[in-house]
Amino acid sequence: MKNIFLSLMIFVVMSLLHAQLTDCIVKYLSLPGGDYAMYSIFILIFCSVITAIGLVTVIIFRKHYYSVLRIAILFEILYLLFLIISGTNPFIYFSDSTSENLLKIFMYVISFIVLLIMYLIYLLHSKVILKKIKN
Repeated sequence: MKNIFLSLMIFVVMSLLHAQLTDCIVKYLSLPGGDYAMYSIFILIFCSVITAIGLVTVIIFRKHYYSVLRIAILFEILYLLFLIISGTNPFIYFSDSTSENLLKIFMYVISFIVLLIMYLIYLLHSKVILKKIKN
């Protein structure tokens, strides 16, 4: 039961990080508000579907998803898979250099940034657990 709540917390944090970083990139690229103002909300809905699928996966394979890093990698694999399925092609920017196509590259970059943040959280979490075991 502990890993289900841990995975839910990790999925929610990663979803919010994806939405917030996407919103920052949309503002940074100065994309038109009529087309891209709700893009971060779309990403949040997109990540909630991934969270549901990830939770079902964690419940089914409960013994395999016991660490923060494994759960974060599961989320990122599902996220990248959904990006590929949705048709977000990052390489189209090289043939058509527009801000909209640059956003597609940043969607993949954000994914790796969020995974790096979760890796740092994993390192912090493992140090806290090791300190508890030593005492």
